[in-house]
Amino acid sequence: MKPVRILLFCAVTLVMLIGSVEPFMNQRTLEDIDPGPGVTHVKKLSDYYPSLRGTVGDTDVFVLEGEEPGGCALIIGGTHPNEPAGYVTARIIVEHFNVQKGKLIVIPRANNSAFTHTQPLEATPGKVEFTYNGKRMIVTIGSRLTNPVHQWPDPRIYKAAGIQVLSGSEQRNLNRAYPGNAGGTLTEKVAYAIMQLIRTEKPHISIDLHEAAPEYTTVNAVVAHDRALDIAVEAVMMLQLEGIEISVERSPKTFRGLSHREWGDRSDTLAFLLEVANPSQGRLRGRTNEKLVITGLDKYYLRAAKAGRLNVPYDENGLPLTLRVWRHLRTIMTIIDTFNLYSEENSIVMEGPIEQPF
Repeated sequence: MKPVRILLFCAVTLVMLIGSVEPFMNQRTLEDIDPGPGVTHVKKLSDYYPSLRGTVGDTDVFVLEGEEPGGCALIIGGTHPNEPAGYVTARIIVEHFNVQKGKLIVIPRANNSAFTHTQPLEATPGKVEFTYNGKRMIVTIGSRLTNPVHQWPDPRIYKAAGIQVLSGSEQRNLNRAYPGNAGGTLTEKVAYAIMQLIRTEKPHISIDLHEAAPEYTTVNAVVAHDRALDIAVEAVMMLQLEGIEISVERSPKTFRGLSHREWGDRSDTLAFLLEVANPSQGRLRGRTNEKLVITGLDKYYLRAAKAGRLNVPYDENGLPLTLRVWRHLRTIMTIIDTFNLYSEENSIVMEGPIEQPF
């Protein structure tokens, strides 16, 4: 009887392994990004740091340049691919926006490796379907961290920017890896390449797009470097006058390795990070599926909202991906418009569809 049980166990295990191969490999196949008419040329991140060429860390860099010279802005999505609004917003700009004056540089998949796997034990869907401006897109939901297949092992501790002591797995977090290291890990090399892009292209504004759990303290917020704080405050005031609930956070000087701190400290760019609320990555959520990612509606978050446990408004409308993308786009446009008021020579003029969330 014992050999029969062993054979049965082996057979069931083999079937499970075979059944998991296709979705596992499918996660590594990323959807195409279709450059819109506003894209004037496409580069690679390795153009700024050639050692990335041919590695999974290399990624597309889209340039939208207007006919009239002006300023330059850098928009980055996909720092954390489990925060889809950042990636989707950057992709929408690439596929639907035009620039009349100045230049936009857009990186939709900043941590390309992190798109090739999902976070263990989180049960997130690998891909979801989303429609914007009548155009259907497949959206890969990845992980907060670089794929361990591409960077391993993790140390016991990691020192961000050589200073901040963090858990070892945070060495695979792109937003703890700045200013990067040309001879470091894959994640540090990606961060180094982005810093090289900033030093080369000299964007006046640099914006990193993120999402956070509704119960998180820094959410529906603009985090700004000290030199960018005046513009952030004025932009947030304008958004609040439009009825958009949003706050300003000063970039902590002692929290190292983050984009809004290291970009601003180590270049002349005005550095911002945007956060919107996403229930599909929160700790209070129920079943994590495509519906939750798209609608942002969860019965447990409704209960938490009624108990006063959230830091954002939440009701039966949920927090849909359309709303989160809309918030990002409106905030980007308002930051750029505010910057333009004080720097006409370096102004940036862009346009594109911004769908209403409801």
